[in-house]
Amino acid sequence: MIIRIFTIFTLTLHFLFSNPVYSLDTSFKNLEKYTNKISNKFTRTYCNTEKFGISHEGALQFAIGETNKEFRNKKLNKFIDYSILKNLIVNDLENNCEVYDFDISNLENLKFN
Repeated sequence: MIIRIFTIFTLTLHFLFSNPVYSLDTSFKNLEKYTNKISNKFTRTYCNTEKFGISHEGALQFAIGETNKEFRNKKLNKFIDYSILKNLIVNDLENNCEVYDFDISNLENLKFN
């Protein structure tokens, strides 16, 4: 009898004071932060590689490879708008590295799984 009362009391407390579990929420703010993080990584890698005296093509391939390696197989990759990401990268390159002749078509290999 005491065990039944204790069980009912415990279950009642458990159901009354438990917190609901929600599925993964991919808000616009999280996606925007993630896109900015990718853009900053690519921009830093490209700028640093080019400053070491590596050619434009070499710096581009290295930056794409390093960015792909770091961000592949992440959950938010399926929600990325690549046109926004590519425009953000070009703007960051202009503002941070003073690279004004970067063609957006160079970023075609920047894809994540």
